[in-house]
Amino acid sequence: MEKCLDRLKQYLHDHGVACQTGHHREVFTMQEVAAEIGEKGRYVAKVFIASADGNPLMLVLAAPDHVEYERVRLFLGVEHVERAHEEQLSTLFPDCEVGAMPPFGNLYGVPVCLDRALAEMSHITFQAGSHRETMTIPTDDYIRIVKPKITRFAISMEPAEPAEKAM
Repeated sequence: MEKCLDRLKQYLHDHGVACQTGHHREVFTMQEVAAEIGEKGRYVAKVFIASADGNPLMLVLAAPDHVEYERVRLFLGVEHVERAHEEQLSTLFPDCEVGAMPPFGNLYGVPVCLDRALAEMSHITFQAGSHRETMTIPTDDYIRIVKPKITRFAISMEPAEPAEKAM
C-alpha cells in the first residue's frame, strides 16, 4: 500500500504545489504538533471527521479551535452532525495512522469544509498520515486543489493577541 506521505507528495507535484515536509517526535494533538515544529497553532490544520446525517464529512480548522456542530448543521442544511466513530477512520483513511489524516478528503471521497479563519492564513501545516510527519503548503494552493466548502464553523480557543499600548 502506498504511504500517505508519498501519495500527498505526488498529488501536490501533479498540481504544481510546492511543499515543505517536516519530521518530529511522535505527538498526538495538533497543538503538540505546533509546539514541536515551532509554528503558531492558527497555521496548523486540525482534521476533524464528522458524520452529517450518517455521511462522512471532513472539517478542517485551526489547531486551537473547536467545532461548533450547530454551525456545521445549519451551513449544510442537515438534521444531525456528530463526531465520527474512531473505527470509521481506519476504513475511510487506510493509508493513515488513526487521527493523523491530512486535510485532503477529496483523495478519500470525503467532502471537505474549511473554517474561514484558517482559509485566511497564508499557509497551513498538517499531518501527512502519521503522528511524526507534517507538510506545509500555501493556503491558496490548498483551496485551489481541494476545493473545500468554506464557512465559519469553529469556535476560537486561542487567546487574542495583546493590543498595542498607546504611547
